[in-house]
Amino acid sequence: MSSEGFLKEVQAIAEKFLLKLQKLPKAEPVEIVSFTVVLLFIVTVLVLTIIACSCCCYSCCGCDGRPDPRQRKSQVGPAAH
Repeated sequence: MSSEGFLKEVQAIAEKFLLKLQKLPKAEPVEIVSFTVVLLFIVTVLVLTIIACSCCCYSCCGCDGRPDPRQRKSQVGPAAH
């Protein structure tokens, strides 16, 4: 998919989202609750992804962005008899 097609797709989704937000005050309570649940799910997934990525980068690279030599794991082979 080209970047132009991707941008058009994102713009179409954003327009649908804005239209849905504009119609929300006149919607039925069930529709409002379902929209809120879907929105909360999306936000939760994004927040958990950001937390997971930041924890992974922190444990791998440390605070300053350089690898921490103390975190390196050495591979142990079987002892020869």
